[in-house]
Amino acid sequence: MRHSLFLVLIFMQLSGCSMFMATPQTTGYSRQELISHYDLQRWMFAGRIAVTSSKDSWTANIAWQHVAEQEHLKLSGPWGQSATTIDLNQHEVVINRGTEGQKSSVEPEIFIQQQLGIAVPLLALRYWVLGLPEPGQNYQDVVSGFYQNGWLVEYPLMQVGEYLLPKKVIITHPKVKLKLVIDQWNFNES
Repeated sequence: MRHSLFLVLIFMQLSGCSMFMATPQTTGYSRQELISHYDLQRWMFAGRIAVTSSKDSWTANIAWQHVAEQEHLKLSGPWGQSATTIDLNQHEVVINRGTEGQKSSVEPEIFIQQQLGIAVPLLALRYWVLGLPEPGQNYQDVVSGFYQNGWLVEYPLMQVGEYLLPKKVIITHPKVKLKLVIDQWNFNES
């Protein structure tokens, strides 16, 4: 226990990031409280993801880092086993599966479906994990979240420092269900 606490303290000092532990929030979904999240330029979260479809299901640890218009996701099993990284910007996605090498495409959504075997709205997911609809796309509010492009995005919120953010995100489509459990949010202040 002391060893783990010591490592966390060292990481906090070396990272240059603000690290916030979540405080459960009992209020429901509120669009007004989340609007400022569109302006967040740097954030990171660590947690777990489960994906279920009629063809397959899998779980992994996830670390997602967002800087401006760039996304870096790391999916891995326990202790980093079988790590896969996904780097995404508005024009290209690159997947690196370690021993299988690196592959890229200028059609991110189609490529992700080919590589993972299921359709995942990766470009919209960048907004959905913050509790926001993708800009420029129609959506419909519901009590626990919103519908957008045929997907239902639901989440309970938690207080993270000065922000109100999702602690769990459940994204469902008739053929696919994604569940993200967010253990920790980090915000880079520099």
